[in-house]
Amino acid sequence: MDIVFIQGLKIDCVIGIYDWEREIRQDITLDIEMGFDIEPASKTDHIDQTLDYKAVSKRLIGFVKDSEFQLVETLASRICDIILSEFEVTQVKLTLNKGKAVTGAQGVGVIINRHKKDC
Repeated sequence: MDIVFIQGLKIDCVIGIYDWEREIRQDITLDIEMGFDIEPASKTDHIDQTLDYKAVSKRLIGFVKDSEFQLVETLASRICDIILSEFEVTQVKLTLNKGKAVTGAQGVGVIINRHKKDC
């Protein structure tokens, strides 16, 4: 399976379980790998035959900015649900990095893999 990816998509949102986190916006960073057959696009050289990563990015930016989840696990799962249900991908691997939420760590978060049949 071919992979279309979006790497380092930074979005600000309300995320966290602590009271102070509910009052601020924090950056999260997404790395996304989406299973998609790119062969038709490679033959026609036309955008209509491929996965439009700009459209995926815009959809996720809007969703994440408006979200107010407590757990990164919930946000990551919902992001995968959107990708699998609204775009013609067969699988998605998502890394959601909440950044420096833990002192001394460069990043914390989750990595999840979902397939079309999982949603």
